[in-house]
Amino acid sequence: MANGRAEIGYTFRDCGTRLAHLYQSDPLRVLFPASGVGEPATGALVTTAGGLVGGDALSIEVAAGARTDVRIVGQAAEKVYRSAGADVRIDVGLNVGAGAWLEWLPQETIVFDSARMRRRTFVEVAESGRAMAGEMVVFGRTAMGETVRAGLVRDAWEVRRDGRLVWADALHLDERIRDRLQGVAGFDGAVAFASLVYVADAIDVALEAARDLLAAGELYTGWRAGASCPAGILVVRWIDREAVRLREAYGRFWSAFRREVADLPGVMPRLWAI
Repeated sequence: MANGRAEIGYTFRDCGTRLAHLYQSDPLRVLFPASGVGEPATGALVTTAGGLVGGDALSIEVAAGARTDVRIVGQAAEKVYRSAGADVRIDVGLNVGAGAWLEWLPQETIVFDSARMRRRTFVEVAESGRAMAGEMVVFGRTAMGETVRAGLVRDAWEVRRDGRLVWADALHLDERIRDRLQGVAGFDGAVAFASLVYVADAIDVALEAARDLLAAGELYTGWRAGASCPAGILVVRWIDREAVRLREAYGRFWSAFRREVADLPGVMPRLWAI
């Protein structure tokens, strides 16, 4: 069983964002590619094991100190393999200081048939801080025609502002996953879903921008997507019957949305296309 941990902390010093703390243990590694002109300080998270099996645990903590601009991206898709009974556990903690910007952009998690995964993402954002965090889950190796029939997928979020819980949400699919994926009241045949959570002070402007982007038919024909604003945060969600199409739509939205709300380059990191 693997028990990996990564801690990444940034501080504002010498008129810029600087790495202040780094801890990593197998199978987690953090790389620091060139950020690019106009981009936040970037870290790339790597799982060297090539995938996760029952009993594995990962813990990731990212702290963007006051006034920093930070982006953490996934180096590749994460794979969660079939389990004989034990759960894979993934805990993600994102802490954003006053006036800071943090992007959390993992690539898709591919859940194999009979895999068992419990993931929890905790987001703490101080006043005037902003966080843009996402996730994508693909059910099965769709290119090989694999269907996820059983297992466990639990994906839970908690968002706090200045220490106060403002939003909590969880997707829970248990042994009858195939029924939930096929049911009209469930995923209606979709094999992939994605979420984007945006936490900021001026959330009404962000909601309008998100809905305008979703309404652009040339980007989103063939998907189901929607944006809402529960408890003063923005939540955007997609489902799709084609995993590749969802990934493409998600990347286009992410790049356009960051440009609208943060005046950042409207492009995805190079790792996204590798």
